[in-house]
This record gives sequence, structure tokens and C-alpha cells, in this order.
Amino acid sequence: MSGARDRHRTGHQVRTDDRLHTGHPLRTSDQLHTGHPLHTGDQLHTSHRLRTANRLRSVARNQAERALRGLRAVGAGGTAVGAVAAELARRLWRYAWPSPTGRRNRAYLRDRLIALPLLSVIAFGAFGWAYADVRGDSAYLRDHVAPALVDLADARVSLQISQTEARRALLDEDGAVELSGLSERYRTRMSRATQSLSQVAQHGALTVSEQQKLSVVSGLLVNYGGWINRAQADSDPTLREAELTYAQSMLCETRQTDGASYPECRPSTGTTATATTIVDRISALEQGLHDRLEARAAWGGGVLAALAVSAVAFVLLAVGLARTVVFLRHRFRIRLSLPLVVAALPLAATPLLATDAVLAYDAQQQVVPAADDLSGKTSPDIELLAEEQWAGKPSPRAIGVLESSIKDELAAGRFGFLDGVTPFVTPVGLLGAAAIGGALHAYRREYLLLARPGAAS
Repeated sequence: MSGARDRHRTGHQVRTDDRLHTGHPLRTSDQLHTGHPLHTGDQLHTSHRLRTANRLRSVARNQAERALRGLRAVGAGGTAVGAVAAELARRLWRYAWPSPTGRRNRAYLRDRLIALPLLSVIAFGAFGWAYADVRGDSAYLRDHVAPALVDLADARVSLQISQTEARRALLDEDGAVELSGLSERYRTRMSRATQSLSQVAQHGALTVSEQQKLSVVSGLLVNYGGWINRAQADSDPTLREAELTYAQSMLCETRQTDGASYPECRPSTGTTATATTIVDRISALEQGLHDRLEARAAWGGGVLAALAVSAVAFVLLAVGLARTVVFLRHRFRIRLSLPLVVAALPLAATPLLATDAVLAYDAQQQVVPAADDLSGKTSPDIELLAEEQWAGKPSPRAIGVLESSIKDELAAGRFGFLDGVTPFVTPVGLLGAAAIGGALHAYRREYLLLARPGAAS
């Protein structure tokens, strides 16, 4: 059947390459060498091999064609995706940066009516949110976190000083404590520690859980003071020392450092969940506030993204407004569009606001080292030295010096006259978008009313 179809298609009998070249009937290699015709069995075997080879070539050709069609389809699909992406980019570019050359007035105004208000909303909305976040972080650190850290450090150091003063007075062999009572420094430092802890709760920097733990610290402090008073009232030296030791165990585990007049508490290795002593609980609260300060002082991913988006939108908005003003002057003989100029005025303030945001961020970064010193490098000896040398230059690690440093850094990290501007950044952008949209809509409507039928529009 296959041979008949080939003969019908070509008009000749099927011949192999040997017959094409020699003109003789098909012969195998043996026949070519001997010159004798093949037997019938050999002819059938040769025909079977030829049909098998033809089928294999046909299958290979079909597979190659299918693979080629698949590659063409993939190429066509990639081309289609590229074409769609190019068309989307072209349309976005058309709305963001259209050229007035060769454009009809109605189409150009329609594109500007969509693009410019949208850019104004995006630019001022994103920048207003980022600016409010940076400014809010500075205000939160200045008014809440920093004062709370200062009060916690002051309470911690005051309690260590008061404990040492109580121990000196109660273990004095002269018995002066029975006549004059505890020293004035003890009473002053205990009162100062109690006041500092009460102020921490008023600063609003603690979470609800942390406020509860601060209440526990205040309760333990009252109990600690009761044991000190009990030791003072007890005349037995042995019982007095035992009561004083118990009060000390409530406060912290002390360690004697070289050259230190007052034993310092061992650094806490736990958290508010595992801390048991008063100083350890205060240190854990300090660590929580310190972590919060570092988190607020760092750039957030959302703020960086908003600043990047707003920067691009501001550039496109400024250029778009300038090109639109030029377009109106050339095509509509409007020398200066007052609504567009008014809408562009807030753009002049954005560099000032951006500078203010950078200053605020830099001030937040400068505060972090001072917060580290407050939490880990303040000590009773430094505070007593600063207290005694009030007329001289105190140590840079004194609590009062660190507090002044934090206040000065945060105060210098902003323009004071911009303190009330933050809530108005985004509304100004919305008003500008409304002004731009209203002006362009009015120009376009007036053009459509005045355009004559059949005239180029």
C-alpha cells in the first residue's frame, strides 16, 4: 500500500540510492559484490528493513516538527508577555509624562486631569505618613521613653546607696543609730527612689504588663523599707544583722568591685518574668525600654518605602505641573495658571520637611549610646562623686549628665517651628489635588464648549 501511494504520488517506482545511481534493481551489499540477484527471502528481509527505517525517519521528523512548534509557541508567548508589559509601561508613561507635541488638547488635558491629582495624593500621602512616623518617634522618645529610663536608673542607684548607708549605720559598733537614727543620705535616697518609681508610671512608656510589674517593685520596696526599720528598732546585734541581710537579699545580690566605696549589685541575667530581687526587676524594665528605644530609633521598612515612593511622585508631580503650565501658555494663551501655581507651592516646603526628618533620625541615633550608659554604666560611686562635686565638672556617666545629653540631642534634632505641621502634610496634598483637578476640568470643559464642530480638538 505504501509503495502504491508513493508510485501514485511520484509517477515512478520507489528506488533506493543504489538504483538512482546505477539504474539497476535494488541489491544488497552482497549482490553488489557478487553481481548475482537476491533470493526471495533476502528480498523480503531487505524490504522489511527499508520500511522500518522509513517509519523511524517519519517518527523522528514528526517529533522534530512538534518540538519546533513548541519552541515557536514559547517564543510567541514570551513575545506576547513582553508586548503586554511594554504597552502597560507605555500607558503609565503616557499618564505620568505625556508630551504635548502631536497631542490633541482634549486628550492631553484628560491625561493631566487623571495623573496630576493622583500624583499629588500619592506624594503627600506617603511623605506625610513617613514624616509623622519619624516625628512621632522623636516625640515618644523625648516625652516618654527617655524620662522613664532616667527615673529607673535613678531609682536603681538610689536604692544601692541607701542600702550601703543603712548597713553602715546599723552595723556601727558605737550605737549611734539608736540615738540619731539612720543617716540623712539614706532617707533622701529612699525617698528619691520611691518618687522616681512613681514617676515612671506617669510617663506612659510602659505597657500594661510592665506597669503591673512596676507595681510589684513598689510593693517590694515598701517591704524592704519595713525590714530596714525593723533592724533599726532591734537592739540585738545578731538579729539586726540577720534582718539587714534579709533586706539586702530582697534588694539585690551585691558584689565588691575594686576601688568602689559602695558594693554594686550583680548584673541581672534574667527578665521581668524570672527576676526576683528589686534591682533585677528594675534592670529588666530598663532593658525593655532600651529595646523599645532602639526599635523606634531605627528606620523602618515601611518608612523607607514610603519615602522612596514619595520622592518619585514629587519629582513627577513637579515636572508634570511645569509642563502643564507651559502647555496652557502655548495652546490656550494662559500666561500663568494661578490654581496650578497655588497647588505647586507646598512642593517648596518638602525639602525643609525632609531635612527636619533627617535631623530627627540622626538625633534618635545619638540617643542610643546615652541610653546604653544609663542602663549599664551608672553606679553609686559615680553618683556620689557627682553629688559631692556639684560645683565642678561631673562625670559624663552621671545620671544628670546623661539626662541633659538626651534632652539636648532630641531638642536639637528638629526645627521647633515645624512642631505643629505634621498633621497638615497629607491634607495639603489632598487640597492640592482638588485644586489641580478643578482647574484642569474647568479648562477642558471651556475648551470643549468653545471648540467648533469639525475643528481639530
